[in-house]
Amino acid sequence: QVQLVESGGGLVQAGGSLRLSCAGSRVILSINTMGWYRQAPGKQRELVAIITIVGPTNYADSVKGRFTISRDNAKNTVTLHMNSLKPADTAVYYCHAPNNLLWGQGTPVPVSS
Repeated sequence: QVQLVESGGGLVQAGGSLRLSCAGSRVILSINTMGWYRQAPGKQRELVAIITIVGPTNYADSVKGRFTISRDNAKNTVTLHMNSLKPADTAVYYCHAPNNLLWGQGTPVPVSS
């Protein structure tokens, strides 16, 4: 079954750090610019960061300088390192492979003040 599986979410205090991981098959990661999205309660899902197959990245203005997206093609994973977390970062975070129309199940990240 083709799927993306996120892990690493959990409660964190403001100012803290967290690392999210997305695991997928080599076939999926090899043909996709991978993205991390998030959806806060009562809000639309929004793009957080993307990373192309060969490495260039792009970030939402709200997370620039605090979040870093990376990929390990040997391990078929995409990681989102989140630093200096704020309560406004509270959301369910999703991994996305657009060429395959795949979304992960989401991992919640509540940030307490």
